[in-house]
Amino acid sequence: MANEKLSKRNWFTICLFSFMGGVAWNVENMYFNTFLYNSVYANTSAAAQAGSMAPTTAISRMVALSAIAAVVTTFIMGTLSDKLKNRRLFISVGYIFWGIITGMFGLITKENVAGILHLSDDAKILTATVWVVIIMDIIMTFMGSTSNDAAFNAWVTDITTPKIRPILETVLQVVVFASAGAVMGVGSFAQAGKVSYQNFFIGLGIFVTLCGVAGLFLIKEPENRIVKEDNSSYWADLFYGFRPSAIKENIRLYLTLFAIGFATVAYQVFFPYLLVYLQYVIIPVNGGDKFLTTGVIITAVIVVALLVAGVIVLMKLGAKNKAYCLVPCAVLMPVGLFLLSTSTSITVVLIGILPAALGFILMTIQLNAAIKDFIPVGKAGLFQGIRMIFVVLIPMVVGPVLGDMACRNSAVTYTNEYGVETLVPSGNMFLYAAIVAVFVFIPLIFLIKKGFNVEEAQTAENENE
Repeated sequence: MANEKLSKRNWFTICLFSFMGGVAWNVENMYFNTFLYNSVYANTSAAAQAGSMAPTTAISRMVALSAIAAVVTTFIMGTLSDKLKNRRLFISVGYIFWGIITGMFGLITKENVAGILHLSDDAKILTATVWVVIIMDIIMTFMGSTSNDAAFNAWVTDITTPKIRPILETVLQVVVFASAGAVMGVGSFAQAGKVSYQNFFIGLGIFVTLCGVAGLFLIKEPENRIVKEDNSSYWADLFYGFRPSAIKENIRLYLTLFAIGFATVAYQVFFPYLLVYLQYVIIPVNGGDKFLTTGVIITAVIVVALLVAGVIVLMKLGAKNKAYCLVPCAVLMPVGLFLLSTSTSITVVLIGILPAALGFILMTIQLNAAIKDFIPVGKAGLFQGIRMIFVVLIPMVVGPVLGDMACRNSAVTYTNEYGVETLVPSGNMFLYAAIVAVFVFIPLIFLIKKGFNVEEAQTAENENE
């Protein structure tokens, strides 16, 4: 069994790989989208855009195909990492190539694509470049899902216990937000044109690769943690999570997956379009480069303080019973998203962010901890693919499509330097997200009835036998 306390080495390794994994995923999920808008679709004529696809559609397709790749990869490689009993190799080598592929995005330009494919028609060049970005994104996702989603998440599950997982998930959320902040801080220069996307992608790719190299020396396999039946085959293990008997035996795990699935779908309705929305809608409406007034800064500070206080209070309640945290969060998230849909005023946006972020962050912490608790010992790799269906595949296929529908229905556009109108995201996407978020209550009610405490549930099962 895993120790009740993590060693300093393991804490450092978990934080390092979570941070660099967050860097890579945030580059993909946030800045590949702005890369399409600000680089691939920049300086294109109306005829070229008419002969290709709308940028929001391109983003939707890229996110959906990436999600499919992530889930298929996690099923195959997660099960394989269980079978080979070597998480370290999958994590480290995966991160090395993950960083290399990230850096290669800096080489993607319309000019390079046109030269390699010998294209001269603007519409064909634009379409081909968009698909090169999408295909490269799929390859990058294969590396990221192999190393992070399949192997790293399984390794963390292997070395932790139910007692420390809520604390661990809280730390991981802080690390994830720190990585997002780091990427946004550097990425804002690329988005503003002060740093080329080439240098942005190459620079961050190098850091991810170096993290993979470090993993070869830092990561150690847990002793006596991966327990496998001698007669189990790879193909049987690959589809283990789809067996009716496995679902029945682990019903709380699947209810938890449904709950986090609805929350993540709601998140993905707006998240792929968020930075573009801020750049082309919120900032211009609120005074352009001068939108950071004293009042806005004070409001932002208050929101952050309340967010931190809310996390602390609800986490303490969740330590007694996860339901005490999850129910308020399930209410806060759709309320906040609805507020975000009502106005483009920066003050309203900041106020709406508080309940929306508080609800989603804490639901993610508590539900991710519950997922790790409910996965049977020794089968962490087998269930990573099932987890990915609910936290990646369904959300990243359904969410962006709903967001694209919301944006198209609103038909908000901006006019570029060539006088061409280009569709941009609108606040309507938050309304769609709020509606989806309400559905979290369906599995949550059944999950609360079943209970969250692993030890109590195991005792009850033993008494019934």
